[in-house]
Amino acid sequence: MKRTLAGRTIVVTRPAEQAAPLVRELERRGARVLVAPTIRLKPARSAALTTGLKELAAGRFDWITLTSAATVDVLRERLSSPRDVRTKVAVIGEGTAAAFRGWSGQDPDLQPTTFTTSALARAFPRGSGRVLCARADIAPEGLEDALAGKGWETVRVDAYRTVFATSLPREARAALESGLVDAVTFTSASTVRGFVNARAGETISVPSGAPPKVVCIGPVTARAARDAGLRPASVAKPHTVEGLIAALERALASSGPA
Repeated sequence: MKRTLAGRTIVVTRPAEQAAPLVRELERRGARVLVAPTIRLKPARSAALTTGLKELAAGRFDWITLTSAATVDVLRERLSSPRDVRTKVAVIGEGTAAAFRGWSGQDPDLQPTTFTTSALARAFPRGSGRVLCARADIAPEGLEDALAGKGWETVRVDAYRTVFATSLPREARAALESGLVDAVTFTSASTVRGFVNARAGETISVPSGAPPKVVCIGPVTARAARDAGLRPASVAKPHTVEGLIAALERALASSGPA
């Protein structure tokens, strides 16, 4: 493994329970990694989710959409066994597919080649019947509207809640304030929002001369960064951990360590 990131300091904003694969690969490339989760994911507890999962186990849905590994975790925790997923499964991203495969032993029925909700909507077949959309509480409504436009009856349930950080770990904050961070990685629009929320809550002052590079896992995340006043230096393609690392290497290739 080439140490392409030797001497670099990288802030990882991913939730703590999801950060390990990215951290491991960055450290293998020689980076100093500061884990600074900007969101926490908490399972939702609602009558709508309970009803949706009961109907799923009863075979009353034709499809279920899974848009993150966190939704697979909810199924694992709330269902008796993978056999309770009595429907076709559509997923976004390799991580979600791997999580579903690891739990159920089955491949998803649909996975778009581009890992975005809009790509999933485009790839979804036309038809009739019911689709269970198990999503984050803050996920936008676009997927449901697009599937309804193809003839499906969609049932949206919040599978988990997103809690934004109000502060960053002391080491990450100190490194940002001292201008020692080469790049900050974002793996979802919510991690961007959490970072902005934490930075506002602590009034973190990042040196203006050499701000850290902003590297995003995909176009939705990059758009959220731009909306927050952050300028993405590189966007991953494909939208995976490996793609994010490649984007990070590209962004830092022409600049020296902070």
